[in-house]
Amino acid sequence: MPEDSNRRQFFKQSAVASLVMSAAGYRRVQGANGRIRVGIIGVGSQGYNYHLLGLLEHGEEYGCEIAAVCDVYRRRLKRAMEKAGCEGFMDYREVLARDDIDAVIIVTPDHWHAKIAIEAMEAGKHVYCEKPMTLTVEQAFQVREAVHRTGKVFQVGPQRTANDQFWKAQELIRAGRVGPVTWAQGGYNRNVRGCAFNVWFPIDETAGPDKSGDDYINWDLWLGHEWGLADKIPWNPEHFFRFRKYWPYNGGVATDLLYHILAPLLISITGNHGEYPLRVNAGGGLYLLKDGRDIPDVFTMSVDYPSEFTVHLLSMLTNDTPIPVRICGQYGTIDIDRDLTVSGNGDYVSEFRERNGGYEKIVVPLDERPDLWRNFFDCIRHGGEPYANVELGTATMVAIKLGVEAYRQNRTMLWDPKENRLKA
Repeated sequence: MPEDSNRRQFFKQSAVASLVMSAAGYRRVQGANGRIRVGIIGVGSQGYNYHLLGLLEHGEEYGCEIAAVCDVYRRRLKRAMEKAGCEGFMDYREVLARDDIDAVIIVTPDHWHAKIAIEAMEAGKHVYCEKPMTLTVEQAFQVREAVHRTGKVFQVGPQRTANDQFWKAQELIRAGRVGPVTWAQGGYNRNVRGCAFNVWFPIDETAGPDKSGDDYINWDLWLGHEWGLADKIPWNPEHFFRFRKYWPYNGGVATDLLYHILAPLLISITGNHGEYPLRVNAGGGLYLLKDGRDIPDVFTMSVDYPSEFTVHLLSMLTNDTPIPVRICGQYGTIDIDRDLTVSGNGDYVSEFRERNGGYEKIVVPLDERPDLWRNFFDCIRHGGEPYANVELGTATMVAIKLGVEAYRQNRTMLWDPKENRLKA
C-alpha cells in the first residue's frame, strides 16, 4: 500500500458522538427542510462584508434567508436593507420582537454582545455571536446560564474552530500519540501602515447624532449607558468608528485576535468544552502606535491550566511575521498551519514511532468540515453541539479577559476553576 494511503488509513477520522440538544433548542424551525430566517444585528464592516454578503451568497446552500437587519447608523442600515431586500431597524429590540425570525447574528461592539444574546434567547431566537463572546467574565457566565435555561443553540464565531487541523490534533492527543501535552503556543499578528484599526475603519466626518437622514447615528443607544454598558460621553467619532482601540468597548488584540487562537487550541487539548485556567500573566505595551488609543500594540499572555499545560499567546500590530501554532507533547510535536504535521521529539522518538505506525514525521490527512454557519444551522435543524459552544466560549473568555486584566493591572490573575471565580 502506498505511504499516503497508509497514513490516511492510520489517521482515519473516528466518529464522535454529539450531544443531543433538547427539542426546545430547535422547535422554531418548521421541519428539517424549513428555511431559517435570520436577523443580523450590526451591519458595519464584519456584519456587512462577511455575514450579510456571505449569507446572501450561500443562503440557498444553507437553507436560510436574511429577514431583517439592524444598525444604529442609518447609512449602514440603508445599505444593508437595499442589498438584502429586507426590513431594517435601528433598535435591536424590534428585531427580537418579530415572531418570524428564528435566529440572530450579533455583530455589534463587544460591550453589547451579552445583553443582546441573552434577550435574543429569551425571545426564542438561536444566537450566533461574533467573538469575543462578551466583554467581561461576569457577562460570559450570564450568557452561559441563559443558554442552559433556554435550550437555544448558541455559537461563538472564532472561524478557526471549524478547521479540521484542530480536531485531528484532538484525536492524536487523546490517543496518546504525542505523549502528555505540557505546552502550546500561537499568535495573530498584523502590520498595516497607519494600523489596522485605523485604515480599515475610516471615520465618516459627515455622520453623527446631531445629523439627519442617512448621516444619523443613535450614539446614546450605541453606548448603552442607560443599561450600564458604557459611560455616557459626548459624541466621539474615534470611539464609534474605531472602537477596538478603546477599553470600554473591547479587550484590544487579546479579545479581537487571540480569541481566534486560544479557542481552537482548547478544542485540541481539552475538547470543545474547554477548561478554566489556574493563573494568567500578561505583558507588552504601546510602543509605536501612540495615537491616543488605550490598547497595546504588542501583547503577550501565558495561561496555566489545571490539566498541567501552559498556553502562550502573542499578538502584534507592529510586525506580521507568523507565530507558529504548536502543541508540544513529551513524545512529539504537533505543528498546525495549512497542514497538520506531527513529529517525534528528543530521546522519546522511539515512543513516538511506537504510537505512530513506525513513522518519525507525518503529515496528517485532513477532511472537509462544515463551516461555522453550516454548523450553526445544522444544529438548529437537527440538534447536536456547535463547534464553538457556550462552554468553550466561556472558558476562552475567562482566560482571555484575565489576560487583559493582568496587563492592565500589572499583576498575576489567579482563578479558582472549581468555584469559577477570581481568587483574591
